[in-house]
Amino acid sequence: MDEDDEQPVFGRPPDRVTWALRRAEWAMQARKDQELRPLGIAASQHCLLICVHTAPGLTGAELARRLSITPQAVASQVARLEERGQLERRPHPRHRHVRELHLTEAGRAALRDTDAGIMRIEHQIAEKLGPAKTAQLRTLLDEVVAAVQGF
Repeated sequence: MDEDDEQPVFGRPPDRVTWALRRAEWAMQARKDQELRPLGIAASQHCLLICVHTAPGLTGAELARRLSITPQAVASQVARLEERGQLERRPHPRHRHVRELHLTEAGRAALRDTDAGIMRIEHQIAEKLGPAKTAQLRTLLDEVVAAVQGF
């Protein structure tokens, strides 16, 4: 590695907000995977189940956009969850080639089980930060979303 490789282009990564957000995301993902692994569900599958629960009838393409992943990745996850009987595809009422995604009762049960694990993580964070900082963090993260969506 030469000397130029060690020089940051714009500021040191540890001082950057986007880097801090990414590190927090990695830590959360690892902790969620650790919590959910005994239940046989990956954190990414938990997110997919939440999206379908909150917006039943999404198509695979809509789900891919919401999760910011490729349609192929969604198709793979949907197939796994469908094999487990946690998700089902139903015909779209107006478009015969489009399939809507819906949770099954097994999917709702899996979501309840996994959400209990996620709540344990949230409680750990809230205990560490305290109520005021937890509320402040939530507000700041909502503001980050608003700022980024404003571009």
